[in-house]
Amino acid sequence: MKKFSKVFVAGIMAASMVLFAGCGNGGDANQGTDANASADGEAVVLKVGTNAAFRPFEYMDEDGKTPIGFDIDLINAIAADQGMTVEIHNQEFDGLTMALSNGQIDAVIAGMSVTPERLEQVDFTDTYYDAGLNIAVAIDNEDIKSEEDLAGKVVASQQGTTGADKCMELQEAGVVADVKILSDINICMMELANGSVDAVVMDIPVNNKYVELHPEETKIAAQFVVPEGEEEQFAIAVAKGNTELLDKLNTGLANVKENGTFDELFAKYFGTGE
Repeated sequence: MKKFSKVFVAGIMAASMVLFAGCGNGGDANQGTDANASADGEAVVLKVGTNAAFRPFEYMDEDGKTPIGFDIDLINAIAADQGMTVEIHNQEFDGLTMALSNGQIDAVIAGMSVTPERLEQVDFTDTYYDAGLNIAVAIDNEDIKSEEDLAGKVVASQQGTTGADKCMELQEAGVVADVKILSDINICMMELANGSVDAVVMDIPVNNKYVELHPEETKIAAQFVVPEGEEEQFAIAVAKGNTELLDKLNTGLANVKENGTFDELFAKYFGTGE
């Protein structure tokens, strides 16, 4: 997921976005973005919700003011391909679907997994990332080396994620002793550092990026085995029934994959391999 000269950076775009009328006008959440284009032909603004606490997909820049990351660059590339500009709305993950349904935002890109439950509330574009879960532990932890070693342990994950779902599943199955569902990855890792939890269960690239940035404190202990057909996939969400915007986003996604922009973004944030 990558940007460079082909992609507008969210922080740069934000300065010009105030000049345009937003796609979400407080009316019908299913209204297509073309209906909100300005009379003088200015580019349509696409209001996109995210939760910038899921590095490398979305996170705050060094100044803590602007969301950046793979998802941010990707949605900017897709929007540019479709003649739109992006206005990022950073908010709590749990509130994104409601904001979409209320018409406060037009789309969500936030490392959001396609699940049967979410499909009842929103429509998803074609998927853009195949994910999975792994286990991060403190650097000196030699007790946890596999999924089975979580038995009797205390685990943590970020609220609203499939990692949180997995933790709750393990608790309900009587595998783990306790579960802590916290607001973001950094707080999860703080709990790990102070010994309040034994492991953090998160999406592979999220845990991997944290470990990459904190190699003296954390390490990856194991990866969950995912049964065939149950792989986790990320996609962009739009309001239920907003087929006009869905088609535009799917077309833009296909185009940035075809022209090489997607591969550039992927290499930037994840390297050249899986």
